[in-house]
Amino acid sequence: MRKSSGGLTYIAEWKGGLLEHKMGHLTCFAGGMIALGADGAPSDKTGHQMEQAAEIARTCHESYSRTALKLGPEAFRFDGGVEAIATRQNEKYFILRPEVIETYMYMWRFTHDPKYREWGWEAVQALEQHCKVEGGYSGVRDVYASSPNHDDVQQSFYLAETLKYLYLLFSDDDHLPFDHWVFNTEAHPLPVIKKDKTDGPNEVE
Repeated sequence: MRKSSGGLTYIAEWKGGLLEHKMGHLTCFAGGMIALGADGAPSDKTGHQMEQAAEIARTCHESYSRTALKLGPEAFRFDGGVEAIATRQNEKYFILRPEVIETYMYMWRFTHDPKYREWGWEAVQALEQHCKVEGGYSGVRDVYASSPNHDDVQQSFYLAETLKYLYLLFSDDDHLPFDHWVFNTEAHPLPVIKKDKTDGPNEVE
């Protein structure tokens, strides 16, 4: 984990003994992961962890806001005078990934800071404007282009994860509450099975 000269926290990639100052869209799930880890952590650790989670969420939002289409690239860099921007053509595409929205949802649930819903709504508007096509939703090849060049593919995780996390971001907290449900890596909700004092199974509420 590193901080850029402009104050953005990012998670770099360790490759072959060298640190590459690149963060992938996939890595943006880490904001929500750290927030989940902070929940129930020792009180002297919680504040620092939630601050880290919020900083990662902000960096990932910046990767969206610094593009022409307001959709995030597959990977973005922090070198050569750029911050949170894709510099290579093979990193400028957007395939409807969920990870940034996932972190917004967790951060909203834990903090109720309205900016996470505002950021989520920005993403909804960009998806509707640039990714919606006659047969569904399509990824785009270059998020920095003034108009979208569609890849003509709607990935399955768009329905399973991206739209689900958006739905939960704007739902009440008692809809699939974290006390009773955990989401696996593909956003499938799994019930938390609790045992009572006699070690007998309780029904999931």
